[in-house]
Order: sequence, then C-alpha cells, then structure tokens
Amino acid sequence: MPYGRRTPTRWSRAGGGSARSGARAGSPGAFAHVPGRVDENIYAVLTDYESDHHGAYTQIVGVAVRSAAALPEGMVAVRVPGVPSLKIEARGPMPGVLQEAWQQLWKHTESGGTPPRSFTTDLEVHHPGGADIYAAVLSPMR
Repeated sequence: MPYGRRTPTRWSRAGGGSARSGARAGSPGAFAHVPGRVDENIYAVLTDYESDHHGAYTQIVGVAVRSAAALPEGMVAVRVPGVPSLKIEARGPMPGVLQEAWQQLWKHTESGGTPPRSFTTDLEVHHPGGADIYAAVLSPMR
C-alpha cells in the first residue's frame, strides 16, 4: 500500500506522547511534556530505507529539542544529517495535500528526475502553514 494511503493512520497511532499522556502525535499538545523544545513544529524522520520508495523504512515522529539529555523515558533522539535535499511544500487541507506532495516526489523518483533521491534520511516538517518534505538527494558529481 503506498505511503500516502497510510499517513492518517500512521500519524494517529504514532503516539509521540508517553503512554501515560495518551496523546497522539497529530493532536494538539502531544509533545507538550518534552523539555527543551525549540519550536512548535512536528517532525517526521523517515530513515533506514530497505531499498527505495517501494521498500520498508522507519518513521520517527517528534519535536526538535535543544538537548537530548533530558528526554522522557521511552523517547529516542534522532539527529538528522545536513545533506542536499529536494524540498516539496504541502499547503492546504491535510492530509490530502501531504499525500499529493509525496505522490509528486514518487513521480520525480520513478521518472528518473534530477537530482536522484538517495533514500538515506528524509524529513517532514509540519508547521502552522502546512508541511515541507525534504527528500535527501545524491550530491552532484564534481
């Protein structure tokens, strides 16, 4: 099943909050208990790609923090590497526009678009204006 069709279910089950809070990643205040938050954005890191956009991968949903030292029990810290990326903006009603943005990225990938994706670590940034996808791409040869 394409990722876009699973997005709403995945976000509602992501749980971001601790078990005791019962919060869901997509709900307001889901990460309010995380100390040292940098902003109000929600981040989804897609990594550990098995192969390409057809294979399995890991998705971690969370928030940006100043330091990972004080994270609540059961949470993990992920450092997103600074790599060349292709940015796709999703503006409008969610989750439809996010699904459309991913479909645009898949078309880019399947058509052999330049720059090609690297399938290392991709990032979704969810903010008040919508969401931005940063898909890691291969660096141009010099």
